[in-house]
Amino acid sequence: MDAADIIRRFTFHPADTDERRQAHEDIRSACLQLALMLHNELPVGAEKQSAMFRLEEVMFWATAAVARQPRE
Repeated sequence: MDAADIIRRFTFHPADTDERRQAHEDIRSACLQLALMLHNELPVGAEKQSAMFRLEEVMFWATAAVARQPRE
């Protein structure tokens, strides 16, 4: 890890194209649909909480991947 990587990780990356904005929306929408399905299907408990937390983490990293990609 170097200074450039640290700056990239901790800098705001706005969705500066329609494609990136749509990708963010698609990711959030898909994760929401899965979260709602899991909420309805899974029994209350630590495993459900963990699944929801991990899904939220997936959404975070997936949108970060879109946001952090180099500008063309």
